[in-house]
Amino acid sequence: MKPSFASWWLLGIFLHTLITLKASDFNLEGDYLLGGLFGIHYTVTLEILTLMRGHYTTKSYRRFQLMRFSIEEINNSTQLLPNVSLGYEIFDHCSETQSFFSILDLISIDGAVRPWAETSSHLSVGPKVIAVVGPYTSGDTVTTAPFFMVDLISVVSYGAASSAFSEKTKYPSFLRTVNSNKAVVEMLVKILEYFNWRWVAFLNSYDDFGIDALELFKNTIKDSEICIGYTKSVTEATDYNEIFKSIKAQKIRVIIVFLIQQLAEVLIEKAVQLNVTNRVWIATDTWSLNKNLRKLKGIQTIGTVLGVAQPVIQIPGFQNFIHSTGSHMICKDAKGNCLCNQAGNYSNLTPEDIISSDPTYSFPVYAAVYAIAHALHNVLQCEGGKCNDSIRVFPYMVLAALKKSNFTLLNQTIHFNENGEPMFGSYLIVFWNRYGEVQEVGAFTFQPKVNFFINSSKIQWHMDGHVPVSLCSQECNVGYAKKQDGIHKCCFTCQICRTGTFINITEDPYTCKACSDTEWSPEGSTRCNLRLVEYVPFTDPAALGLMVIVGLLVVLTLAVCVLFAFHYNTPVVRSAGGPMCFLILGCLSLSSISVFFYFGKPSVAFCIFRFLPFLLFYTVCVSCFVVRSFQIVCIFKIAAKFPKLQSWWVKYHGQWVVISVAFVIQALVLLIGYSSDPPKPYYDTFWYPDKIILNCDINLKATSTSVIFLLTLCILCFIFSYMGKDLPKNYNEAKSITFCLMLLILTWVIFATEYMLYHGRHILTLNALAVLCSLYSFLLWYFLPKCYIIMFQPEKKHSAAFPRSHSELHQNHQPVSRVVFYQVYM
Repeated sequence: MKPSFASWWLLGIFLHTLITLKASDFNLEGDYLLGGLFGIHYTVTLEILTLMRGHYTTKSYRRFQLMRFSIEEINNSTQLLPNVSLGYEIFDHCSETQSFFSILDLISIDGAVRPWAETSSHLSVGPKVIAVVGPYTSGDTVTTAPFFMVDLISVVSYGAASSAFSEKTKYPSFLRTVNSNKAVVEMLVKILEYFNWRWVAFLNSYDDFGIDALELFKNTIKDSEICIGYTKSVTEATDYNEIFKSIKAQKIRVIIVFLIQQLAEVLIEKAVQLNVTNRVWIATDTWSLNKNLRKLKGIQTIGTVLGVAQPVIQIPGFQNFIHSTGSHMICKDAKGNCLCNQAGNYSNLTPEDIISSDPTYSFPVYAAVYAIAHALHNVLQCEGGKCNDSIRVFPYMVLAALKKSNFTLLNQTIHFNENGEPMFGSYLIVFWNRYGEVQEVGAFTFQPKVNFFINSSKIQWHMDGHVPVSLCSQECNVGYAKKQDGIHKCCFTCQICRTGTFINITEDPYTCKACSDTEWSPEGSTRCNLRLVEYVPFTDPAALGLMVIVGLLVVLTLAVCVLFAFHYNTPVVRSAGGPMCFLILGCLSLSSISVFFYFGKPSVAFCIFRFLPFLLFYTVCVSCFVVRSFQIVCIFKIAAKFPKLQSWWVKYHGQWVVISVAFVIQALVLLIGYSSDPPKPYYDTFWYPDKIILNCDINLKATSTSVIFLLTLCILCFIFSYMGKDLPKNYNEAKSITFCLMLLILTWVIFATEYMLYHGRHILTLNALAVLCSLYSFLLWYFLPKCYIIMFQPEKKHSAAFPRSHSELHQNHQPVSRVVFYQVYM
């Protein structure tokens, strides 16, 4: 046998000889034994077998008696475990060191603690108890539960609330009839959110119970607006004065006290002594019903006390049991010696003291005993008033039945989930009124569904009836975003949201979100508004006026064509360009098509035809005038010096070659550019925050070539026409072209200035007007004078009005040869 196993064996034999009890409050013989661990004393010191007596708590003694009552009630029942008696071994679990004697006794087999390997090979004999009720605290459970887990002895705790026990790999046979810290923390957070308390202090006991609660609280508020401004793990050696100074410095108004009862009493007493005032204290169920603190002198000065409490469920027959129990004597062994674990004189307790003590955790004790009894009832296959006594019961069988528990006890349905957590129970929200009484002001039910409510009108606040405020920073005004100041998200400054952004405090109070392209918002907005979509419709008065002007342009060009056709052979028509005039006039009419596409809701087709007809056909017009300007200069300045060039020009119809080449080049450039990236409708949201101007998005790379080509022709035309400015008066075509080009330049300079200064919807109207001005500049200032001569000065339309010889032109300013003139111009 290994030395470690031998030690266990000897210790078990030692306990077998030590713990031989006669009938007392702490033990009862029965067919099946239940273990009980109750922390009746809370300050004890153990020196091997010598007990330094400590103080006992009445409410713990009440729970101890409640287990005895429950088992007696079950033993007297004819429905539950008929003809089967339950016994118990109860130990005063008052310290971690002293608890091991009781634990080893409960897991002993035939009075001895056997090695685990040996235990598993003798399944005909099981441990002394089939299940254990307790312990009360999470710390005690951490140290004791692993001993019971080995043999799968069910540990049904009535007070261990740490969430760590939900981990079944470590605690496979642990169950509890009290809700875990998770439920209490969820309720605390709901209370904080209900009263909008976002800046709190959290005081927890430095043990498994308190540390677990702190971690759960941090995780729960992680995605909320609640912040922990101060936290402290409290022990018996804690400097309470330093705690309250820190809380005051942080301007925290709400203090969550997640402490065991003894530490909570010390904390509140210190708060009264140190004159801590005007605070909200939130108590957990460990001390929310504490009668001593409620009656403490000066308790009203500390502020308002709210608490989370278990509902008080009256257990029928318990008061009669307490009254009939008799005196509460010291527990001794057969030789009259005090047992180290159960010594204590409770004879000074009256039944009224026990009955009126804090009832917290009373029903969980009652439910734990009954859950084990029902599990045993099912294991023994009890029915028809009898049980199958041939079944040998082992702890693991009781555990399996416990997990399937489903029965009703005092209107509560008792059953557990897969982690051994109770699927029943609720919490009350209580308030300590000015008379030292506990007043119910709300409730939190989480089974079968979550339900939370508070009647805040019942709470008498210490702040003149107003709900206290506990915030690190005051809430921002509407339309302002929070900017975190420091490590706590509850501490912030406020910044107004700029134009075009908005704040949605329900989703993210820290970020001003940008509106979409179709929306806008003024400064400090909480939502975006739809932008007003603007374009120039066909029904707009300006659009109607321009379309009438386009119609007038077409009529005028048609009239000029007719007039020129009737006087085609006159020198004035032929000197104006002859057949080229009809091409120019036709292209002017075709260019005017673009004007119609500046109005209405733009589409891809609209955007294409807004630019293509003007760029293409106006290029032909300008190329015609380039040729006309070049011809004039050629006759009067180049022909005499370069006769061969004139001869080539006349022979091969150079003017038509130039015009055709210009047309083809521009057509190809437009075709390539619009095929690769055609202009598309564009929502212009840059200039106006509340409007969308519908326009056409032009790709500069795709259209710049065609514009540059047209601009180049205009420059050439201007150069050639300007070179003929000093020609005789009769040859005024160059001057007319120059003047038309000056008007054209002036038109687009004015439009460019307007485009830079104004960006509203009528920029499209102005653009269309600029196109019309470009067309009318040639129609009115080049063709209209010719029409005037034909119609009102017929004497000037004949050849006699033109010069006859080139030499006369240069020497005596006489006309050039008529033949030369017509050869070049035609």
